Amino acid sequence: SLHLLNVCVTNNHFFCRQFSLCRNAVLEGNLSELGYSSPKARKTGTTIAGIVFKDGVILGADTRTTDDMVVADKNCMKIHYIAPNIYCCGAGVAADAEVTTQMMSSNVELHSLSTGRPPLVVTVTRQLKQMLFRYQGHIGSSLIVGGVDVTGAHLYSVYPHGSYDKLPFLTMEEAKKLVRDAIAAGIFCDLGSGSNVDLCVITHAGVQYLRGYDQPAQKGKKGQYTYKPGTTAVLTKTVTPLPLDIVDESIQLMDTQ
Repeated sequence: SLHLLNVCVTNNHFFCRQFSLCRNAVLEGNLSELGYSSPKARKTGTTIAGIVFKDGVILGADTRTTDDMVVADKNCMKIHYIAPNIYCCGAGVAADAEVTTQMMSSNVELHSLSTGRPPLVVTVTRQLKQMLFRYQGHIGSSLIVGGVDVTGAHLYSVYPHGSYDKLPFLTMEEAKKLVRDAIAAGIFCDLGSGSNVDLCVITHAGVQYLRGYDQPAQKGKKGQYTYKPGTTAVLTKTVTPLPLDIVDESIQLMDTQ
C-alpha cells in the first residue's frame, strides 16, 4: 500500500557517474562530436536525508569529513541529538553544525523544564531558523530536523540563512532502504561524501540510532602477487664477457701476535 512520505535531501547530485579512464576518453569523444562537454567529478560535501514513514521518522547521513581535498575523518557522526524524541542531521561546516545543535539541545532542555512539557519538532525548527537568520548565513549549517511528538511525525529542512521547508512525496519503497539508497548515491557520486551510512529511526516507542548501518564503499582486499620461478618465460638471453688484466699483485701477511 502507498504511504504519504516527507523526504528532504541536501547536497545530493545523482547525475554524476564514474567511469574508467578508457570509458572517459570514449565518452569525451562522443560528446564533443555532439557539441557537449563530458561530466565532471563533483564535490559538494555532506549527504544527508530524512523521511517520514507511517510509524515515525528516519534520518540518514554519510560519515566523511573533508578539509578541501583532504579526508579529515572517515567515520564522524553527523546525526546530532536535540531531545529524546528529536534529532538533527547537519551538513556544511562541521564545527558550525556541532555547536549549533549543542546550543539548540541546551535551549530545548531549558524550554522543556520551564513549560513542563516535552518539546515539539516545530518549536525546535522555529528556534533554529530564528538563530540562523540572525547571523545572515555566516553560520554554515544546513540542517534536517526530524522527530516524533504529540502531534505526530515531522520533518523539516533548515538552511543557513534561516529559511525552511517541508515537502511531501509519495513512494512504495521501504523507508530504511530508501534513505540508505539516497545516502549511498551521494557517497558514490560525490567526492565530499563517503565511508558509511548512519541511520536514526525515531518513533513513538523510542529512538534507534543505527551507527554504521551500511558500508557501501568497503576497501577491497589486495591479491597475492607471488609467482613461482619459471612462470615468466625468458625470451632472449645475452651474455657479455668483461676482459680483465692483472696489473699488480701483492700478498700481505696478517700480524696475529
